[in-house]
Amino acid sequence: MIVRHLSEIEDTDADIRTPNWRSKRIVLAKEKVGFSVHETTLYAGTVNDFWYANHIEAVFIIEGEGEIEDKATGEVHQLRPGSLYLLNNHDKHQVRPRTTMRTVCVFNPPVTGREVHDENGVYPLVVEDDDQAVAS
Repeated sequence: MIVRHLSEIEDTDADIRTPNWRSKRIVLAKEKVGFSVHETTLYAGTVNDFWYANHIEAVFIIEGEGEIEDKATGEVHQLRPGSLYLLNNHDKHQVRPRTTMRTVCVFNPPVTGREVHDENGVYPLVVEDDDQAVAS
């Protein structure tokens, strides 16, 4: 059994900060459970372009409001506490928080915690192999 508290993640290598968002990676690939779990905070007024070409992501909004745009269709959905979006088709999307939004994100395959978004908003596929990360 694994039990963690966010305070154990804060200010460690698993606490990733950018000008637009902060992601605390709570469960990672090294746990070998088939998914990763993050608490991600997106800052009010930011525009965030993402495309998880190598991952499926589900996002549950806990606090805050904003919107998500499907970049393929232009369709915009409003987000508020209790909303969930699932990027089941590796959807290119843009998230625009009106207020600071706190979310819980689940990734499959799990992230290692060492991924960095590239210029297209994509995480590379990095897998754990005998405690070593291997990029694909």
